[in-house]
Amino acid sequence: MSTSPVTLMVARRVAHGRYQELIAWLHEGEQLATDFPGYLGSGVLAPPPGDDEFQIIFRFADEATMHAWEHSASRRSWLVRGSGLFAKNSVHRVRGMDGWFGTVGQRPPRWKQAVAIWLAFFPVSLIFNYVLGPLLAQFDLLPRIMISTLMLTPLMVFWFIPLSTHLLSGWLNSSTPAAAPPAESASTR
Repeated sequence: MSTSPVTLMVARRVAHGRYQELIAWLHEGEQLATDFPGYLGSGVLAPPPGDDEFQIIFRFADEATMHAWEHSASRRSWLVRGSGLFAKNSVHRVRGMDGWFGTVGQRPPRWKQAVAIWLAFFPVSLIFNYVLGPLLAQFDLLPRIMISTLMLTPLMVFWFIPLSTHLLSGWLNSSTPAAAPPAESASTR
């Protein structure tokens, strides 16, 4: 089993007329997951205009903790309660940051991923340092960096990087022939 964090992405298409019920059900699932050891966070991504596919993301410390949650009685019961709320679903497991950028074969080149992350991180880091820098200046380098990363990492992972990838989705998903020559294989990304 893996010892690195694991992300489970579930896509669900809402059944006709069941939008509000599906939203409540998805948030209930997030609340259930918080009680499990190894739970790192979750989120619900609404569909773009004209689409009806929601994505719910669950992140756990490792395969073992996700496995315990996935096979729990409370999760099974939650899934049964929601069975009539969606038209169809798909499940993907991803590791690392790949989950922010879609499924295999649909991810943008790594350089675009890096730009999207930097565009999220730079302004947040700048504002953080502008606002809290004077308060943290009294600390030595190590505690100052530890405090800033403890505060910024959850903000980046759960809010700003998903926001950046959403706002840049058109650019991230556009083809870039100059940046990806035909000889480049998917394994080099």
